[in-house]
Amino acid sequence: MGVYTWLWLWVSMDVGVICGLAESTCRLQETMHSQSVYKEGDVIIGGLFPIHLQPPEPNLDFTQRAAPLQCQNFEFRSYRWLQSMIFAVEEINRNPQLLPNLTLGYALADTCLAERTVLSAALGLVTGKDPVVTSSRCGRTPKVPVIVGDTRSSGSIVIARTLRGFDIPMVSYAATCACLGDRQMYPTFFRTVPNDTFKARAIARMLRLFGWTWVGIVMGDDDYGRSGVQLLLEELQNSEVCVAFSEVIPKVNLEKSIPRIVETLRHSTAKVIIIFASCTDMNALLMEVVRQNMTEKQWIASELWSTSSINSSPTILPLLHGTIAIDLQKRNIQGLRSFLTGVRPKDLPSDPFVQEFWETTFGCSLRSDPTLSLSARPQCTGSENLDDVENIYTDVSQLRTTYNVYKAVYAIAHAIQNMLSCQPGDGPFENGGCPDVTNLQPWQILHYLRTINFTTPVGEATHYDENGEPLAAFDIINWQVGAQGMMEFVTVGQFDSVDRSPRKFDIDEKRVIWGGGQNEVPVSICSMPCPPGTRKAVQKGKPICCFDCLPCAEGEISNTTGSTECLKCPDRFWSNAARTTCIPKEVEFLSFQETMGIILAALSVSGVVLTGCVITTFFFHQDTPLVRANNAELSFLLLLSLSLCFLCALAFIGRPSLWSCMLRHTLFGISFVLCISCVLSRTVVVLVAFRASVPGSNIMRYFGPVQQRLAISLCTSVQVLICVLWLVLSPPIPAEIQGRAARIVLKCDVGSVAGFACVLGYIGLLAAICFLLAFLARKLPDNFNEAKFIIFSMLIFCAVWITFVPAYVSSPGKYTVAVEIFAILASSYGLLLCIFAPKCYIILLRPDKNTKKKMMAK
Repeated sequence: MGVYTWLWLWVSMDVGVICGLAESTCRLQETMHSQSVYKEGDVIIGGLFPIHLQPPEPNLDFTQRAAPLQCQNFEFRSYRWLQSMIFAVEEINRNPQLLPNLTLGYALADTCLAERTVLSAALGLVTGKDPVVTSSRCGRTPKVPVIVGDTRSSGSIVIARTLRGFDIPMVSYAATCACLGDRQMYPTFFRTVPNDTFKARAIARMLRLFGWTWVGIVMGDDDYGRSGVQLLLEELQNSEVCVAFSEVIPKVNLEKSIPRIVETLRHSTAKVIIIFASCTDMNALLMEVVRQNMTEKQWIASELWSTSSINSSPTILPLLHGTIAIDLQKRNIQGLRSFLTGVRPKDLPSDPFVQEFWETTFGCSLRSDPTLSLSARPQCTGSENLDDVENIYTDVSQLRTTYNVYKAVYAIAHAIQNMLSCQPGDGPFENGGCPDVTNLQPWQILHYLRTINFTTPVGEATHYDENGEPLAAFDIINWQVGAQGMMEFVTVGQFDSVDRSPRKFDIDEKRVIWGGGQNEVPVSICSMPCPPGTRKAVQKGKPICCFDCLPCAEGEISNTTGSTECLKCPDRFWSNAARTTCIPKEVEFLSFQETMGIILAALSVSGVVLTGCVITTFFFHQDTPLVRANNAELSFLLLLSLSLCFLCALAFIGRPSLWSCMLRHTLFGISFVLCISCVLSRTVVVLVAFRASVPGSNIMRYFGPVQQRLAISLCTSVQVLICVLWLVLSPPIPAEIQGRAARIVLKCDVGSVAGFACVLGYIGLLAAICFLLAFLARKLPDNFNEAKFIIFSMLIFCAVWITFVPAYVSSPGKYTVAVEIFAILASSYGLLLCIFAPKCYIILLRPDKNTKKKMMAK
């Protein structure tokens, strides 16, 4: 024997197996303390079932040999599993096609749902039942070469680690921990139930389907709970599902821990709670849930307690109404109910559990003791009929784990069948040998278990993949309270997988009753989804599911609910007020349809009309002394240029185009130079005329009409030349400017800034010269005060254009054009009113002053 073997034989002292190193014999000191069901056969299949849920407390005094202790809390569902294994063995033995020349037996033990008792029971099975084992049998194959079990992952891990040194295979019907799929760590472990990887995948799909992004998790403090939760968290990575809390149901100090856990559940905003725990763990939790009357949660159940008897408690029914469970697929086993109800007290010698089962079911006693008081249980008659009993033992409508027990027995039977079919020379072992059926070795069954491929009597194809895992198939069941007030498990969907990839996930939402009996899908989120027009902003220090909704910035949109970021609108588009869609930007320019454009156009036309009225007045009074004294030709030319100045303002209104942009700037520059040239010529003539009054001066001959025309033409030609060069080299062109957020401003780009500056600078130069000459002529006789009016007009002109520059630069969008038009109109009105208003006043209202005598008075 190896060191590993002796180590575990030492651990197994509570089953009484002690082999001395120096002794020549191996003696069984004591049989296992737990009750067991045994039937002889050519091959004995072991079975482990938690017939009781409460293990005995061990005696740690070590002062004397501990008396055998009995487990407590009889579990009907587990007893149904045990009976189902017996049913499967007997069905196989009756089948002439399967193992025709071999009889299966069984040795079934109670594990009491604890690691220490499950290991004790397993070691008791594999060491045989004989009180004395001779030295010749000490190293031979144990009486049980293969075991069906255990129920829990933790127990299966303990057994698999222990028995792998002996190559004794085990086939579990309920251990779902994905860790058991490690073939290097657990090479002898098989199962007929899918591992938790697929269940975690199904739960993750369900959470995403119903939009449950804020969930709580409660797990048992064992391998099943921790491994299942870890798998679920891996499935939820890179998704929008967050865990609000994760609580562990401890194995000790439940009085303090359970109330705290339930308080966490109650105060959490998470409405969906996922459970990875056994029925015993959940029983303690649900009792506290009932005490605190917590009914508003949506439970997601694991298969370990999805059909447990605790669900039928009248106090728990309202709390679990609407629970959704990812459970094993339901199957129907023909003849099982008749077999289950065929159990009778007469079976007691071979089945030590019958007495407790019978007494618990019928509330009577099979023991005849005259010392019992009258208040004790009545005596059982033995004629009680199980056909009239409706409990979890006789209920075969939800055969899930029961079917996996049934399938595990058939898997072992088919492995033995393949072993029996081995032909010498073609066998898989050394030299092509085949196993000796009369002396089966566990490792031989282990070899054939890996390669089974069969169909169960209910029609399900079964085989294992390279990791010893079956195909995954689950029912999605909904717990609903039926008409009789009993819990009903309604199948509302399915999930199955082939080659570890999801193939089908279907759920009929119309058939689902949600947590608390609601008819609508509950909402379980940390923060309400951000509406269109906003984006998520994760709250500091909290999971990504907890966020604030911030409105999108201008020019950005989000058109879906729950957007994580806003999308920038394309060029020429802008976000609407709600930030939900991109709309074309409003094209902005000073048009004739808007109020400001209409006002400016009206002022421009009014200026033209007013100038026309002055021209008419001067035309009809051109022979009067005032008109003749003011040089009628220059006056008409000045009035004509002012009309052009007023008209050029209209060119600045409307949608900019190539021709309008060139026209507005050149017309503006030329008309104003023409106007200022006329004013300058008038100023020079007035100044020279009074300076020429000195005797002997002949200067006026140089400032006659011809010279005035030449001077005006020369001054205007300079501006025309500047404008031509401007248009040729870099003309003004239409341009789109990104103005205020949702607008595209259409304006005329000046092209060459130097050209535009030369145009304005030349106008300013002529205005400054004109102002200077008018200032020199300010002391002319009162009746001929033309220079004073010119000074006023130039003051207005210069003030307007000096203030124009900063106003033009700082004005946004179309208001830039409006400022330019205003400057044109203001300076034009200033010239018109300052120069011609006093003359029109005298001509029209004071004709008595419009005489040569009055003109020459001084």
